Amino acid sequence: MEYTTQMDAARRGIVTKEMEIVAKKEQMELSELMKLMAEGKIIIPANKLHTCIEPNGIGSMLKTKINVNLGTSRDCVDLNKELEKVNDAVKMGAEAIMDLSSFGKTQEFRRKLTHECPAIIGTVPIYDAVVYYHKPLKEITTEEWLDIVRMHAEDGVDFMTIHCGINKNTAGRFKENKRLTNIVSRGGSIIFAWMEMTGKENPYFEHFDEILDICQKYDITLSLGDACRPGCIADASDISQIEELITLGELTRRAWEKNVQVMIEGPGHMPLDQIEANMRIQKTICKGAPFYVLGPLVTDIAPGYDHITAAIGGAIAATYGAAFLCYVTPAEHLRLPDVDDVKEGIIASKIAAHAADIAKGVKGAADWDYAMSTARKKLDWEAMFDLAIDPEKARRYRASAKPEKEDTCSMCGNFCAVKNMNRILDGEIVSIYDE
Repeated sequence: MEYTTQMDAARRGIVTKEMEIVAKKEQMELSELMKLMAEGKIIIPANKLHTCIEPNGIGSMLKTKINVNLGTSRDCVDLNKELEKVNDAVKMGAEAIMDLSSFGKTQEFRRKLTHECPAIIGTVPIYDAVVYYHKPLKEITTEEWLDIVRMHAEDGVDFMTIHCGINKNTAGRFKENKRLTNIVSRGGSIIFAWMEMTGKENPYFEHFDEILDICQKYDITLSLGDACRPGCIADASDISQIEELITLGELTRRAWEKNVQVMIEGPGHMPLDQIEANMRIQKTICKGAPFYVLGPLVTDIAPGYDHITAAIGGAIAATYGAAFLCYVTPAEHLRLPDVDDVKEGIIASKIAAHAADIAKGVKGAADWDYAMSTARKKLDWEAMFDLAIDPEKARRYRASAKPEKEDTCSMCGNFCAVKNMNRILDGEIVSIYDE
């Protein structure tokens, strides 16, 4: 039987190979998966032209997934470096790669990703329009903004961030309600500037049905961008953020009417005490559509350590309903991340995702921790290394300070509680001092 999108298939009772793969990975009954997909609460981003994809499901009741942002800039245009980051990210278990390239051979890089990379591939077409047309922002036409979406669809990307929530109305409210850091979304700032200079409506909002037709044709998941995400904790949960979210909720309904899969993008910078409420508001307004969050970063004072501020917020967000975490690296707010920054960001994000999965009782999530605890009890160092989220770092740390006795570490030595408890419970004599 023919179907247009994964959502269409789920609603018509058609089992796709992508559904079968995801159900097996998530230890979920296929019927339950399809029910939630039909309701829009689970998505499987998979462009029909991205044939090498390894499908993954995104939804708050599944394992929390992570996305890795990569791509060239005017100051760092080395495609090989970006491909190295891509390969490392895939090896480390990132489910999605988002190409945010804003300079150079962007289409060449994008097509290489969709032809060779098994991860879910996302893009932000609005960035590429500025690169592709080689002309001032004000001179880009409405039709050209839409044509760049078609190009990305034909290039095989699985999801696109489209900043369609900031229209003339929300932009007006933004100007009336002053912020500390204004609009910090790159795509949001670009489309806001274009509207201000041309006096025209946001083409992605005005021609939303045309965007949906493109998404339906290729089965592209629409990632509804949050142009008004807060860029500092002082701006969190303000009128601009919430009003845009209401608009995104309305657009979600329209997308579902055309069987287009949707996820909603969210904050941003946000104090700890506001995260749970924001997740619940999003789920209510957008009827359970998967929530994709950048962080949230829970403090503004940690440049160089923002992978940590984001991991703290990400763990809380995912516990209360976020389904997809966009990693943040130590280079956030400072420069394009290098290979080491990418690794640090991925590890921090994976820790946050796994911690949330334990908290919300995702099937099988705590099994990994049980295995690690068992290895620790046995003082089985090789098993501990194999189970570590970063085996290389764990091995390197232990090797850097070799203990006198192999069954201990240089921190405790003969004072090792695990070793001594094992021995005393086995009926052995424990001396500690003269051993």
